[in-house]
Amino acid sequence: MKRDFTYIQDIIKGTRSAIENNYFCEVFNLGNHKSEKLMNMINIIEETIGKKAEISYQPMQKGDVPRTFADIDTSIDKLGYSPTTNISIGIPKFIHWFMKYYNIKES
Repeated sequence: MKRDFTYIQDIIKGTRSAIENNYFCEVFNLGNHKSEKLMNMINIIEETIGKKAEISYQPMQKGDVPRTFADIDTSIDKLGYSPTTNISIGIPKFIHWFMKYYNIKES
C-alpha cells in the first residue's frame, strides 16, 4: 500500500495561497505528489517512539486502492505551491508535537 502523506505546514501554505489568490470557483489539490510505502511510515513511527508496531495484515477493503498521490500541477502553477517536508522529517515532527501537546513522556 502506498499513500501520499503531506505535512500540515505544507497544507497550510497551500491553503493560505489559495485564500490570498482568491480564484473564483477553483479547486486545488494539495498533497506531496508522491506515494510513500505504508510500511515506511510505520517504520518511521517505530523508530521515533522506540516501539515495534503490532501489525495485523488485512485484505484490501472495499473501495480501497493500492496507491494514491495528489496531482498538484494546478496548485504549483496557480498558487506557487511547493511541499517541502518529506515523510522522514514530518512524521517525527508530528509525533514530538503530539507527545508534548498531550504531555506524554517520550521513552
